[in-house]
Amino acid sequence: MDHSTHHSDTGHRHSAPAGEGHGHDGATWATAIRATLHCLTGCAIGEILGMVVGTALMWGNAPTMVLAIALAFVFGYSFTLFAVVRAGVSMRAAIKVTLAADTVSIAVMELVDNGIIALVPGALEAHLSDGLFWYALLGGFAVAFVITTPVNKWMIGRGKGHAVVHAHH
Repeated sequence: MDHSTHHSDTGHRHSAPAGEGHGHDGATWATAIRATLHCLTGCAIGEILGMVVGTALMWGNAPTMVLAIALAFVFGYSFTLFAVVRAGVSMRAAIKVTLAADTVSIAVMELVDNGIIALVPGALEAHLSDGLFWYALLGGFAVAFVITTPVNKWMIGRGKGHAVVHAHH
């Protein structure tokens, strides 16, 4: 079996000799894409739910965006947290792994996505029933995915981000 890293008895990672494996700590584009899609799924569920709730409660733009961003973090974190706990990690350790794995990815995704929504003329005033709202939101998710994927690849290559989660699989 060809791996780019090997674990010693102490659990520390040692890089494979030059030319072996996929690069630093499995930092392939496929791994980065999977990590980003995982993050995007949680972010999208949380953000859309926040927009729906804020709109249903007739909140203004600022409180609705705060709720949407908060729920994006909650759902983004929860997907990783539950997977790590299912792998047999204690809740306390799983929370640490989850925060290390997802914080930067979710933050970049939310910054880009909400920045695009704020910059699209009329998107903040659009209602859930307006196509402009959904085009801006989905377009923001697409751009956030494109920008966040290389960030995740870079982090995984340095043993950070979702590389931390993969140590528990």
